[in-house]
Order: sequence, then C-alpha cells, then structure tokens
Amino acid sequence: MLETLNPQPQDKILQLIAMYRDDPRADKIDLGVGVYKDATGLTPVMRAVKAAEKKLWETETTKTYTGLAGEPAFNAAMVQMILGDGYADRAASVATPGGTGAIRQALELIRMSAPGATVWLSNPTWPNHPSIIKYLGMPMAEYRYFDAATRGIDFAGLIEDLGRVKAGDAVLLHGCCHNPTGANLTMDKWSQVVALLKARGAVPFVDLAYQGFGDGLEEDAAATRLVAQSFPEVLIAASCSKNFGIYRERTGVLIALTSPDRKAVVQGNLAFLNRQNYSFPPDHGARLVTMILEDDTLRADWKAELEEVRLNMLSLRQALADALRRATNSDRFDFVATHRGMFSRLGLTEAQVNVLRETHGIYMVGDSRINIAGLNARTAPILAAAIASVI
Repeated sequence: MLETLNPQPQDKILQLIAMYRDDPRADKIDLGVGVYKDATGLTPVMRAVKAAEKKLWETETTKTYTGLAGEPAFNAAMVQMILGDGYADRAASVATPGGTGAIRQALELIRMSAPGATVWLSNPTWPNHPSIIKYLGMPMAEYRYFDAATRGIDFAGLIEDLGRVKAGDAVLLHGCCHNPTGANLTMDKWSQVVALLKARGAVPFVDLAYQGFGDGLEEDAAATRLVAQSFPEVLIAASCSKNFGIYRERTGVLIALTSPDRKAVVQGNLAFLNRQNYSFPPDHGARLVTMILEDDTLRADWKAELEEVRLNMLSLRQALADALRRATNSDRFDFVATHRGMFSRLGLTEAQVNVLRETHGIYMVGDSRINIAGLNARTAPILAAAIASVI
C-alpha cells in the first residue's frame, strides 16, 4: 500500500527553517517563520500565561476529557473577546487545535453544508489556505488584493473580482494584519466590501490570527464585528498562538454565527466534525486563556504585555523604514511603517532574496515576505544595508 505514495512538496517556510538551522554563520538573521521574538531572539512566555499555569498546576484535579466542543467557558470567553456582547444566542463554537484547526473545520463545515460553494481567497494569502482547500477538493477562486507597485491594496481589482462572487459562496477575509502583505483595509473600505458581499449573497469567512498585533485588541476586532453584525451567517476562525504567545499549545476557536433557531443544529454539526477529526480538542492552552480572560488582574497584565509587543513591532517597522530610506536614499520602502502586524512583503525578486540569504545570511520567504518581529534595533540597519546592496 505505502509504496504507492509519492513525495509531497515541502512547505517553503518549514524548508526555510531547516536551511536557517543548518547555516553555521553566527550573524544570520531569521525573518521567515511567523513567531514573535523579543530583542534577544527569544519567543517569551507571557507573564499572565506563567501566572495562570502556576495557578492551574496548584488547583487542577483531573486530566479527563473535556467536551467535544471544548470547555464552554473558553468558547464564551473567545466569543466575547472577538465580538463583544450580544452574540450568545447566535454563536455556535468549538475549540480547535490552533487557528489552522479552526480553518480546517470551517472548510469542512462549508463542504458539508454547501458542497458546490466556491471559497474565495485574497491574492496573495497564507499558503495553507489554498493548500487545505485543494486537499479537500473544494472549488476555489481568487480576488485581487495586493498592488505590487504601490505595496498597498488593489481595491479596484478587489471590488471587481468580488463582484463575481455567487450567492452562497464563502469569501475568506483576513480580519486584521493581512498575511503575507501587512496591508490592511480601512474601515471605510471594509464597509464597501461588506455592502458588496451582502448584495452578492456571500458568506463571510474571517481568519483572525493576529488580534492585538495591529492597532490594538479592540481596534483589530472592528472589521470582524462589522461583518458579524451585517450578515446572518458568518464563520470566524481565531487563533490564540500569537496574542497569548502559546504557539505550541495549539489553541484556537471556530465560531459560526447563525440564527437563534438554527444555533443548536449548527453546534451539533461542529461537535460532529470535531469527533470525526480529533474527538476532544486540546485543553491546556484553552484553559489558560479562559483563566486569563476571566481574571481581572491576569487580563490586565496580559493586555499590558500584548500592547508592549504591538508597540515594539510598530517601533521596528519605523526603524526599518527609516534605515531603508537612508540606505537607499529613496522613499521606496516607506510603506513598511504603515503596514500592520508581523509581516510585510518588500517587493524584492526571488533572485534578490536568494542573494540576501546566500551572501548576507538573511532568511526570508521567496516572495520577500519578512517577519518584522524577527528584527531588533541592531539588525534593522543591517537588513537595510543588505537590501540596498541587492536592488
């Protein structure tokens, strides 16, 4: 049986991680993998997470299974954090293994409820989006998003392409901090997108992986909340990996908004999908998140540290933009300071990216997406000088 298997293409980011690990140069710089790093290169455990873990260790009395949907308290806390009040009667939800698990379950739900629906993705998008959709054998289409010339959003192309969406199609939207570009819609443009998708009869599917990393915890939820209040049905896949710093705990949630009279049926189907794929979701990270969100002291400390992380990334963006302006004697890279979240796409060719890696030990994805959080005050000017030498 197994002799019929063919080699699978290696994930480009995982391949980049291996190349970086095997590089013996002491001054190498990793801007590929999407994890937050402090000035020392460490991805720290947040203070509130450490405090919650200690409390959990002291008070936990069992490691028995949770429910198929995860702990109700976690689901409710995440719904409230993402959407605010007023959604208890509409929100079916399940805990998932990370945001990726939530995306997979959302796509399974779409396929089960509307097998012919096309899933629309921004061009570009996170590579795992199309990978999972192709694996599931679902119809897929793209809408223009990024303008390679301006390093901003091709809004005219976006609107033109979304004008072809059919009723019942699912449109995947990045709730904030677009991956891989870092270019975000303004709220005015979000309103235009919402109006168009309502007119087309589409079902919005929001990927919210970076809440709190862009303009603030509440500000980063604004677009998702606009979508939630505007449509009768919405799917939201959210991750706790970044904003709680619990990457390896694989903590996520899938929220399906529907009418109150359909909530029980939708909730049952979400639990069914969990059962088919992994039965009970992981609980450790979800329990820590719940403890933090339900405790005023822990929540305040978490929000304060999350704000420190966000402001640090904004500072790094400005530092890199300034260093690039000096190194290139141009404003070509000023967009870096206006983008939000962990990523920006610099507009370099793959050949230039290869030179940066081979000659300077600077690792980034082939499309020139960089993780801003992989920089620090020392390495930002080094990156700028290296970029200036290859353009």
